[in-house]
Amino acid sequence: MYKIQTLNKISSKGLNHFPLDNYEVASDINNPDAILVRSQDMHGMELSESVKAIARAGAGTNNIPIAELSEKGVVVFNTPGANANAVKELVITGLLLASRPVIAANKWVDGLAGKGDEIPELSEKGKSQFVGPELKGKTLGVIGLGAIGAMVANLAIKFGMEVIGYDPFLSVNAAWSLDHNVKHAETLDTLLTKSDYVTLHVPQTNDTKGMINANTLKIMKNGVRILNLARGGLVNNADILDAIASGKVAALVTDFAAEEFIGNPKIICLPHLGASTPEAEENCAEMAVKELRDFLENGNIVNSVNFPRTVTDNPIPAGGTRLCVSHKNEPGMVSKFTTILGEAKLNIAGMINQNRGDIAYNIIDVDGVVQNETVESLATIEGVTKVRPIYA
Repeated sequence: MYKIQTLNKISSKGLNHFPLDNYEVASDINNPDAILVRSQDMHGMELSESVKAIARAGAGTNNIPIAELSEKGVVVFNTPGANANAVKELVITGLLLASRPVIAANKWVDGLAGKGDEIPELSEKGKSQFVGPELKGKTLGVIGLGAIGAMVANLAIKFGMEVIGYDPFLSVNAAWSLDHNVKHAETLDTLLTKSDYVTLHVPQTNDTKGMINANTLKIMKNGVRILNLARGGLVNNADILDAIASGKVAALVTDFAAEEFIGNPKIICLPHLGASTPEAEENCAEMAVKELRDFLENGNIVNSVNFPRTVTDNPIPAGGTRLCVSHKNEPGMVSKFTTILGEAKLNIAGMINQNRGDIAYNIIDVDGVVQNETVESLATIEGVTKVRPIYA
């Protein structure tokens, strides 16, 4: 029986994919095998040694202490693309709101309450203060062409926009999904100097934190409109406020509220609504559950942010054992595993070894039952972070 702890409200449509005869799922549970989380901050949280994996029902993992968990051999999953359509739709909404001051116009009309029959004439006289440009013919710069960025780029083409994309890590699959009219910028500076609108679709890393700052803003067009529905830390708030005050930036649409943004007429600040649709929550939950089940039941790793992709379609040998071993990526580790298994008179039926930076992961199929003492011998090897047997 596998135990799954939920740290947030997770869509029942996803949780229903856990078979009741083999899984116990609860928010309060002792010694869980895995954790499902959405937004709860896990930094500083004490985890049981029983935890083997954490799945984030969403794309971002800033709320999870990945480095600490990696050292313990805990696999961290996310659900890339599961909320892409929801975020794409909000980005397009943001593009329109950044262009046409609809929210300000609506507030102004609300202020006409009590004017009675004068309202139609007053509305006509006042509408000139809410003029904004059309999207058609303007240039949109899309920074990051993953699942969301590609969808935004493709839809912007249908709006009649010129689209420039920048992504030095563009995957083959993402490239195939792009409309052929999307132009590729060789450098970020090229995109920034040509764009009337800039939308961000990259994770927050040491390289991307504060990427929209005084230096990058300086080379943008005057009157540029910026959208950030990716991660709050991508934008230097003080620098963009200065750019708004000078007129360099005509509008900012952000999904990350901050005290200094509130009340600024040039900023539309949303409460992190990107994936706030029932469909996105269901999609993320279903994908997260699928990832956890495949890992716990088969040892496969797909969509991990800290471990290498490792997949086998082979079944566990009849009457045998599948060993899932995580360790530091150092020379000679595999030979130590095979030596211990050989001394235990166990035959290796198959093996997969993958690595990602300092982390390595093995799926070792063994004929016969691997006893606890052999598992413990493997676990005590210096550099091994976790050993987990799965029995046929």
